This record gives sequence, C-alpha cells and structure tokens, in this order.
Amino acid sequence: MSTVPVSETAPAKTNLKSSHEADFDDDPAPVRKKGKRRSTSHLKAVPETLEQRETFKKAAEQYALGLDKSRAFNKNELEKHARILLDQMQLPEKFLGFSMVMIGNFFWKQQFLAIPFHRRMLLLPHCLKHAEGCPAEYSEFGLDCERCGACSIADYKVRAEQLGYKVLVAEGSPVVLKIIVSGYIDGILGVACLNVLEKAIDKILIAGVPSYAVPLHSGDCMNTTLDEAWVWDVLDKYEPLPEKPTASYVPLMRASNKIFDQDFERLLPRVRTKDGAKQNSPVAFTESISYDWLANGGRRFRPFITLAAWHAASGSDMLTAGDETPEIPDGVARVAMAIEAFHKASLVHDDIQDNDQFRYGKETLHREYGTGQAINIGDHLIGLGYRLILGSRDLDPAVAVDVSDRMSIAHIRLCDGQGAEMSWQQSPDWNITPLDALQIYSLKTSPAFEAALYAGLRMAGHKLASSDMVSNFCRHVGVAFQILNDLKDWQGDRDNKMISGQDALALRPTLLLALALKDADEEQRATLQKILCGEFTELSEEARIDKMRAIFDSCGVFEKAETLVERSQERAEAIVEEIDDDRIQSLLQFFVETVLARDEGPTPAEHLDGTRDAPQQTSQPVFVPLSLGRA
Repeated sequence: MSTVPVSETAPAKTNLKSSHEADFDDDPAPVRKKGKRRSTSHLKAVPETLEQRETFKKAAEQYALGLDKSRAFNKNELEKHARILLDQMQLPEKFLGFSMVMIGNFFWKQQFLAIPFHRRMLLLPHCLKHAEGCPAEYSEFGLDCERCGACSIADYKVRAEQLGYKVLVAEGSPVVLKIIVSGYIDGILGVACLNVLEKAIDKILIAGVPSYAVPLHSGDCMNTTLDEAWVWDVLDKYEPLPEKPTASYVPLMRASNKIFDQDFERLLPRVRTKDGAKQNSPVAFTESISYDWLANGGRRFRPFITLAAWHAASGSDMLTAGDETPEIPDGVARVAMAIEAFHKASLVHDDIQDNDQFRYGKETLHREYGTGQAINIGDHLIGLGYRLILGSRDLDPAVAVDVSDRMSIAHIRLCDGQGAEMSWQQSPDWNITPLDALQIYSLKTSPAFEAALYAGLRMAGHKLASSDMVSNFCRHVGVAFQILNDLKDWQGDRDNKMISGQDALALRPTLLLALALKDADEEQRATLQKILCGEFTELSEEARIDKMRAIFDSCGVFEKAETLVERSQERAEAIVEEIDDDRIQSLLQFFVETVLARDEGPTPAEHLDGTRDAPQQTSQPVFVPLSLGRA
C-alpha cells in the first residue's frame, strides 16, 4: 500500500516549465518521503483466533460510527483510519490490512444491507472449492455449483442465487467491473485473501460501491479457511435505509455505457448503412467499420468525464449507489460520443504509427483491412465527432462552437506531441532534457482529458470552463499519468511471462530516458545509445533490457520519476483545493485518485536484485484509461 498524503502547501503552477524546472535546476536527491512503493506482505496478517477476530470486528464497527459517510474515502484515508484503530487497540502494524478491511466493511455495511438482493453480487474465490475431484462445470460466470454440494462454495452460492444475487466464482475476473457499470448490481459481498482485497479496496471505495468483505485466514490457496458466520451475517439480510448517504459515480458510469450500448443508433443515425440491403456495398464499407469501432471496445472513460462534469456543474443532486441511471439530454450525450470518436480516431492512427498488432483483443484495423483503409476510417471518425457536436439541434450554437474549438485545439496539440515523439525517434537527440520529455507528455496526454472535462463544464455554463484552472489541473494529472505509464513498462514479471522495458526499447523520448541521460556518465550514455540504436545484437532482448535497467537504477531514475509523480499529483490536488464548488471539487479529486491509482506490484528497481513479493495478479481500477491521450 502506498501512502501519498495531500500536500497542504503545494502551490498550483500555471506554466509547464515553471512547474517542473525547479525539480531539475538544483538536481534534488530523490528523497522518498511520500508514496514509496513497498512490500506489504508483512502488513497482511489475520488474527489467529476467532475470539481475536471478533474483538477486532466489534472495535472496527464502533470506530466506523464516527466516520463521515457523505463521501467515499480513498485507500490512503482508509489506511490512516486503520492505523488509528490499531493504536487504540494497541496492536502491531502487521494487522494493518485486516484493520482496513474491517473499517471499510462497517463504513458500507448499512448501505450494503439496504440494497435489494437482486442488485447484489457475491464473489467467491476458487481456492474454497475442492481442487481435486471438483465436479462443477464452468459457465461464463464461473463455477456452476448448484448440483454439487461438495464444498462450502455451494452453500453460499446456492442460497445467494435463491435470494437473487449474481454470483461469481472467478476471482479477479474483469466480468465484475463490466457487470457493475452495465447496471446489473449495486453492492458486492466478497470473500478473498488480504492480497486480493488490498488490490481491490481503493477501486471499490473510490467508485462508491457499497461492499462487505470476508477475509480468508491465509493466502495459502491450498489450505484456506474463513469465518463462515461472517458471510451469513450479511448474505440473507435486508435492512432498508431512509436514504443512502454516500455519493457514488457508478450511476454516471452506467449512463456513459448506456449511450453506446442502448442509445447509439438513435443518437448517431446511419447514412450509408441504414438500408440493410446496402450494407455490403463498397460505399457503405467505411461507415460500417467506423460505427462498429466507435460503438464497441474501450472503457469509455472520456465520455464519463464529460457526463460527470456536466452533471456536477449543472447543480444536480449527488448520486448514490442504487440510484437509477440518470437521464442525459441528447445534446450532452452526443458531445460525449464525439469525445470518444476523436479518441478512437487517434487510436487507429496511433496503431498505424506504432505498428501495433492488437487493440481491444482483436487485430488492429490496419492489419485487418490495410493501412490505407485504416487511415480513412480514422479520418471518418473525426468527421463523425464534429457531426455529433455541430449537427445537434439540442445544443446551443454558441456552446457547440466553443466545444468544437476546444476539441480542435486538443486535436492539434495531440498531433504536435505525437509528431514530436516520432521526430525524435527518426533523429534522436541524446541531449534531451527531462523538461523536453515533460513537454511532449503534456501535449500527448493532457489535451484529451482537458477537452472532455471542458465540454461538460461548458455545456452546464459553469464559470470554471473559462478559467485556467482546468487546463493546469489536467496538465499535472496527465503528466503524472504518463510517468506512471512509463514506470509500469518496467514492472513486467518474467515469472508471469511479462517482459518489461518494451516501450524503452522502442526508442521513445521518455522521461526515464531523459533522467538517465542527464545523470549518466560517458560510458553509460554510450551504452544507452548503442542499446537503443539496435547494437549489442549478440545479446538477447532480456539482456539488453537488464543493461538499461542497471543504468536507470544506478542513476536513481525510478525514484526520481516517482517523486515527480507525487509532485504533479500534489499540484493537481492543490488546484482542487482552490475550487469553491463542492461537487466539482469532489469530481476532480475522484479523477486524480482514479487516473493516478497505482497497481500493486514490485517496483522497477526490485526486479534488479530479486527482492520482490511473489508475483500476483494485477487488477485495474474501475475506470483507469489505458491512456488519456496517446500513450
């Protein structure tokens, strides 16, 4: 668990260079005061006896009575509460993870119990089943246990399904997130080991999904047990509340999905392919592929940003888990679709430029249909974006012009950033500075985020739409996200057949490379140049990556990059603190926590000396984008 407390004094900067140049002018040592990624295996102990666990549970329930339930807290805040509870109980730090789960349970318990059974999900781990001789078959939603009865999974699963629960015996399955945002469930009852709960806890909390977790007694998948009474304490209980006090963005996530899953054809009528008999004609080809590409695939994060910004800025009441999916005016929905159209167009072109092979689990368009057709489809998507904005009679003309203007600016900046990267790849400048890399990052990553946020604010007529605060906020968040993306490139795990350093070998002007070139000695600089220019052909790819990692580690690159992420996050949060609209403030803080959420795993440096935890599954936040612009 990383702890990144919000700075109370970090100033909000208004210029990219001025906000980062101090980080390099005096060449600060990479002092890691905040947010250091560390091994957390020693913090996941479960009390040994049932009596101890019950005492802990009662203390957490009492502690949670004093918590402010008007908003969901994040993982860092939960950790602080958990440490306070440990101090009150005079217990060691090794129970921190257990303490966090218990407090989270009682923050949400009453709201979870107020959710009707048919709107709940029960998550069960594979390790509870009898590994040998298990006769249950798998369906798309996990194990089919109803006709078995050989283990405790069947008891919970059968009873839950009788009550109306959706049940999954598929730990870590992405189906869970899909079911949440598709509108099928409002609350989660989960059984898992502390390792899995640690990865999921901040994602669930930030999104505002009422949840109740029952920890397994150990992480040993072969011989695990649990307190079965704790499952039955909530499984078949229903206690309605007069109102649900904690705000949630899940209804707006559903609204974002509804635009594409249910309203797509109405909001964007077909022209060439509206007549089914003509769908296979050559003139209908481009529209057919473009509509399919726009309607399917991706996390739809940018449309969600637009809808959430519009909803918050329009003064609408905060939503809670269990609320119906809000109705979105057609004009607002079309602009949200346009944001996605522009994004999808950039992905088509980006895949060509990077010669990527797959997107959304399928062959990229240029591989399937050829480069020329893919370029044309991307251009068609851009046209659809402007048609959605300017062709809508539900949008004030002045608003439509302003939104289109901001979209065009974002598009130009994205292309400038992508062009700068490709230009550097064609003719590398080995004197690239960290500030140069940050400039490219701000162009590639921030504009799409800013355009989506601006569109929602402008359609609601909010004063922030005309201020510099949105632009500055998005720049800091976008730059921090891009740095995190680079760090993740170095977190591959050979034990899990994931090779790290792939982006680094692609000869890209990353911040990590710029930091290394700045501090490397002559021999190290020469080695980096040879690796990136395709020399050392006698070495395997893994060996070349190891050489790069050793140089990066020697120069303290990973630690300095983490420090820059923290500084950018602090600056973004300082801007949030200056906003005097509570709804917008909450939304922007949600963006920061979601976009900059860290996946738990070994740090890049830990791969060098082998001092890392055992490899574990990764889990994605509910709506963390693969990129905010062109990553």
